[in-house]
Amino acid sequence: LPSLTAAQQLRHAQNSVLYDDHGNKLGILTSNENRILIPYTDIAPSMRYAVIAIEDKRFFNNSGVDLRGIARAFVQDLVQQRSAQGGSTIAQQFVKNALQAQGNRTVFQKLREAALAYHLTRKWSKEDILTNYLNSIYFGNGAYGVESAARTYFGRDPNHNGCGETVDRPCAKELQPWESALLAGIIASPSAYDPVAHPVAAKARRDLVLKNMLDQGRLTPALYQNAIQQPLWSGALDPPRVRTLAPYFTTWVRQQLIDKFGPEKAFEGGLKIKTTLDLDLQNAAEAAISKYLSYPGGPTASLVAIDNKTGYVRAMVGGRDYTQQPFNLATQGSRQPGSSFKPFILAQALREGASVNDIWPSRQRDFIVPGTKGKEHFVVNNFEGTYVGARSLGQALTYSDNSVFAAAGIKYGTKKIAKLAERMGIRTPVSHNLAMTLGGLKQGVSPLDMAHAYETFATRGSRITGSLGANDDGPVGIQWVKRIKDDRYVKKNERKSTRILSPKLADQEVAVMQTVVSQGTAKRAAYGGFAAGKTGTTENYGDAWFIGFTDKMTIAVWVGYPDSNKSMEHDFGGAPVEGGTYPAEIWHDFVVASLDIQKQRDAERLARVNERRAKKGLPPLVQQSDGTTTTVPTTPATPVAPSTSTPSTTPSTTPTTPAPQQQTPQQQQPQQQQTPPSSGGGTTGGGTAAPPPT
Repeated sequence: LPSLTAAQQLRHAQNSVLYDDHGNKLGILTSNENRILIPYTDIAPSMRYAVIAIEDKRFFNNSGVDLRGIARAFVQDLVQQRSAQGGSTIAQQFVKNALQAQGNRTVFQKLREAALAYHLTRKWSKEDILTNYLNSIYFGNGAYGVESAARTYFGRDPNHNGCGETVDRPCAKELQPWESALLAGIIASPSAYDPVAHPVAAKARRDLVLKNMLDQGRLTPALYQNAIQQPLWSGALDPPRVRTLAPYFTTWVRQQLIDKFGPEKAFEGGLKIKTTLDLDLQNAAEAAISKYLSYPGGPTASLVAIDNKTGYVRAMVGGRDYTQQPFNLATQGSRQPGSSFKPFILAQALREGASVNDIWPSRQRDFIVPGTKGKEHFVVNNFEGTYVGARSLGQALTYSDNSVFAAAGIKYGTKKIAKLAERMGIRTPVSHNLAMTLGGLKQGVSPLDMAHAYETFATRGSRITGSLGANDDGPVGIQWVKRIKDDRYVKKNERKSTRILSPKLADQEVAVMQTVVSQGTAKRAAYGGFAAGKTGTTENYGDAWFIGFTDKMTIAVWVGYPDSNKSMEHDFGGAPVEGGTYPAEIWHDFVVASLDIQKQRDAERLARVNERRAKKGLPPLVQQSDGTTTTVPTTPATPVAPSTSTPSTTPSTTPTTPAPQQQTPQQQQPQQQQTPPSSGGGTTGGGTAAPPPT
């Protein structure tokens, strides 16, 4: 006989639960079957009795085997030359599900299942068998398990409004007798007794279950009469789906858990997962996007925020509505970065010994594509045809000068630039074509990877990830995993830091990127504190980006039409959507909201500290403008106005590791201009025309 390993696994199965960084429950993990496991006490008594009434009326008294049914099946199989039918107790059906037996089985297969069912009944309680059976059986319309079925068929019924939205209020616990009877009736043939496709047959089957419950003493005559008169629920079904807060983020984490632990342990291993998400910041991100892009037919946005110190993903918006569009733009979107790719070119130039003060021609450029014998040209134009004759490399980033960066990218090598961008955090292959110097990549990038790569600038040149990070040293979405049953750690994230750029080089670049916000293309992102970043706008206004960082977080914002490269030429109040419009404004609002959230948390934390100090007879603490705390003098030397009576809890906006104070590139221009070669060492082809990113 086969062992009961499969059945034992089902018996001990427990859904894994996701939490945010502050212990807020995000939801449970389910497989593609959306099987939601619940205990015996969360199954309505009427549901238990309904299943027993129609499937196995001697369930509480039998040995787990229906000998008469097996004998009948034996005759049919051997004498009448037909496949065995019937003859299954609830215990036998559960064993069949555990063994994943499909379709009609021979009498010998049924004998094997019967032997296992008998053995199972001697080892397990009847409650365990019934609970695991109801958690595993198929109820039609994609619903596996009684909780998923209750949500599917009755989740939208006003009488059950809100059930299933939290794990603390299961729908299966609220089932009425007529609802339980309908579900129990479906089990024998989910297609034939589908209440949507075959309502007449489903009602007749339901009424048969109710009659059996009456005959078996599970319903009083009055309850039976009331139940038999109830109509079938005729409203829309609520198809099984993952119900979590921040579904784009939890779906991203879900796949990582499958990759690290396997699907069985991830979904039904009873794991407690503390993610990196901050639900307050998540709500702030969604609000910032909704403020500007609420029109259903217009552009949408994606946002990813990463903590600079830890590499933790704090917020992720992958689209407007997960139920309508589950495709995650934040992680799966492959969009052209436009000029937001230019910081990687500047970084490689600085690695090669260039200076942000080097002067380059600012004019229309025409480069011959290598390997084409002069037949293909890479023609570069500045945005709106604006040229200033000459610019420093730093100024070219501030004002997004295409002609300068095309020449610099070609001189310092597209292959080297591609390799550096990948080392900094871009996990999709970066092409070597000439157009890549303006962000015209053969394969696009995701907001998650752009935020991850820009974080390397914010950390003074170190790429931050962790042992529980996404594939290929990606950002971190999981802090730790524990077992629910004993609260013991299964795995904890360990921070990993890899030096990519020297601190001096990173500081030089950050100083220039600050001018993008203070005086360049991203002025709308300025909020009064430390900010650095780069905008990007692609050809025909199909993609608009702003990726920037504060001293705390790196945030990438992308705006566009998710299903196409449709132009946004008139979507900013009749004007074009560029990186410095909606993306910069969304970034600004999110940063301001994050500061308000931190301010409120600091005030609440200080209040708790002062409450404990008061109990000990200690004077209260007040927060200073620099974020430190001090005590209030209880006996001042001379009477003075209580200038510290109102504590300031505004967090400092000065970066913990500020970029070195440098003059802007305009101020540092040398007297003698240095003119680079007009063509350079790109080794692979590009396009014949360049996009006008900003």
